Amino acid sequence: MAASLTFSRLLSSSTHSSLFPPKTLSSKLSLTFKLNHRHPKPLRFSSSTISATIAVGDKLPESTFSYLDPAGEVKTVTVSELTKGKKAVLFAVPGAFTPTCSQKHVPGFVEKSAELKAKGVDTIACISVNDAFVMKAWKDDLKVNDEVLLLSDGNGNFTRAIGCELDLSDKPVGLGVRSRRYALLAEDGVVKLFNLEEGGAFTFSSAEDILKVL
Repeated sequence: MAASLTFSRLLSSSTHSSLFPPKTLSSKLSLTFKLNHRHPKPLRFSSSTISATIAVGDKLPESTFSYLDPAGEVKTVTVSELTKGKKAVLFAVPGAFTPTCSQKHVPGFVEKSAELKAKGVDTIACISVNDAFVMKAWKDDLKVNDEVLLLSDGNGNFTRAIGCELDLSDKPVGLGVRSRRYALLAEDGVVKLFNLEEGGAFTFSSAEDILKVL
């Protein structure tokens, strides 16, 4: 059974605005740029029809993710290793270092990780279509320890297998093909809950939403 939703595509806040702030004339011509690295504006999206090929009751497809260990060595882990005989929460984000993902989605699961594990969750993993080196840099930037695994689905194999890919290659930010935002709960590899967001919205794929059903 396929799940169908409406996804919002990425839009720039103003397609006709100048790349630079207005110039100020004085005795000397000056131009000042201010970059807010920690709190960029959330991405905006517009509507298009999407569908997923996985639903509650389905078995998660086998796939392999990658990550960097503390020594900087590339390691891999499979869906089976994450979920077999376990209660697992997998959540996906459109991209590492993007605003909502960095400010809300991942920090929320880190904050609630102890509560989730107290409810019987064995695995909490964030999946993104980014390479393992980017995911490691993002993990360090967010100061995540062992509360949440940050895993690379670098080639998008798992994302395509569950029908959650999102093509943003026509947008100027250069995201290319990424994953839609979602959170799922699986028991022994079988999907028990699948919250697929409508576009860039962050409304029901949080750690709190998972806790409600445990």
